[in-house]
Amino acid sequence: MEKKTFVAVAGAVATTLFAVTKGRERLRLSRAKHPSLGGHVRMAKRVAGQIPYYSHPEERFFRADGCDDAVAARRRDGFRRLSELYAARFPQTLALTAETRIGLSDLQFTGRYRVPFPFAEVVRAKLPTGAFVARTEGAWLIDLDGNRLIDCTGSYGVNLFGNDFYKDTLREAVATAEPVGALLGAYHPVVAENVRRLRALSGHDEVSFHMSGTEAVMQAVRLARYHTGKRRLVRFAGAYHGWWGDVQPGIGNPVPADHTLTLAEMSEETLRVLATRKDIACVLVNPLQALHPNAGAPSDSQLVDSARRAGADLDGYARWLHRLAETCRANGIVLIADEVFVGFRLAPGSLLRRVGVEPDLITWGKTLGGGLPVGVLTGRAALMRRWRDDRPVDICFARGTFNAHPYVMAAMDSFLRRLEARPVQALYDGLDARWDARAAQLNAALAAEDLPVAVANLSTIWTVLYTRPSRYNWMLQYYLRAEGLALSWVGTGRLIFSLDVDEALFDEIVRRFVAAARVMQTDGWWSGPAVSDKKLRRMALAESLRARMRG
Repeated sequence: MEKKTFVAVAGAVATTLFAVTKGRERLRLSRAKHPSLGGHVRMAKRVAGQIPYYSHPEERFFRADGCDDAVAARRRDGFRRLSELYAARFPQTLALTAETRIGLSDLQFTGRYRVPFPFAEVVRAKLPTGAFVARTEGAWLIDLDGNRLIDCTGSYGVNLFGNDFYKDTLREAVATAEPVGALLGAYHPVVAENVRRLRALSGHDEVSFHMSGTEAVMQAVRLARYHTGKRRLVRFAGAYHGWWGDVQPGIGNPVPADHTLTLAEMSEETLRVLATRKDIACVLVNPLQALHPNAGAPSDSQLVDSARRAGADLDGYARWLHRLAETCRANGIVLIADEVFVGFRLAPGSLLRRVGVEPDLITWGKTLGGGLPVGVLTGRAALMRRWRDDRPVDICFARGTFNAHPYVMAAMDSFLRRLEARPVQALYDGLDARWDARAAQLNAALAAEDLPVAVANLSTIWTVLYTRPSRYNWMLQYYLRAEGLALSWVGTGRLIFSLDVDEALFDEIVRRFVAAARVMQTDGWWSGPAVSDKKLRRMALAESLRARMRG
């Protein structure tokens, strides 16, 4: 064979083999993605961009599921009573909220996405909620009108040990930091103790301080990329790691995250991808996903039916984490545990370490700040270094004006010292069993009255589930508030309890929860026609298509 012919044939064979290899990689990657839109973030973004806005007028508002006139009338009457009750009970709180919303974009956003958007306009006009609290007393919130509500918000996870605990840490922090004030650059002496304690809790060599959990995650990913020389990061479908673009591809991110792979959690196909690809710098794990693997954080704004699912199998999740860690270690991939939310809530430190997994990097936040904003990164020395000894100009920069702020460091010092005290350590004794029993208690009380509601929990983090198809489950949050239970803007998607809730107070929570569900059932919101969740989703889709056709 002539030399030119041989080279041409060899080139063609090499090209074919390369194409076949790439094809196999793409197929393997496709199989490792979760089949939902949560696993196909580009498709999710395209779909979101095609859904038009429309609003149900009041007549349609009460019969969106095709109910009869009698049921619609019950709903209308119940909605009117709630509206009148809110207006009478919360006048000052609602007035200040309405006044402030005009200039506060954050409040506009949360208010807009409290319920499914076709119902939101009527709800905002007729059943507004207040955003202000005058003071707290233990697990009670007192609003501007003097109403006392039981705190089921958990301050988005910050409030682990109770409002009074953090009042104490903040008072102590002010006294400790006051001699230094807001001096930045130089460190307050408590930083040394914080570093010592965090090294012990994490099992890591070094610590880096940041201003938020999002920033800590940004630095963890940046360091992983810097030291591995690889660009891609892997996150799991539905997991939240802050609002930075590279860890939030798809809906909510105006630009594509081209170096991010969103794969299925607890998946053999995912492990195969991690074991074979050579371009992955790191894998991010948020242990909160044990409650709802491969699904996003639940919110009442998504309740178009009753298909929400959740349920924690920590033993099964721990087995997955061990296999994931082994695969990452064998392929030189940095394993990052994002414990900003669950760190200290499920264990006095890291949940991954509790189940015997040693991540390369851990991000922390929320409650660790002792009530003040903070983000922390801990890791092995080789990964935490931000420079190369042999290339002194090639650095991995990370800093921030308020990193290690004296008051934040003092509040963290107070938190970590209290964490070591026996009364706080005792709160972790039997923690999961205690809160699992409480979830079972509430479920039993709901079932005893044949109410179509149940809860699933990961210790003190709860999600409300609905056992009968309905388009109106999101109304429960308003009945719960009427009974004096305070929820965050995501509604019944997430209830977060503090550990100072004793048995007597929890019994009161059960009584109020059941009472709210009982009134909601009486008002007809769960009395629609006997249709399936699939039929309800088709109704919503048909509405959207009609709105799109109308332009």
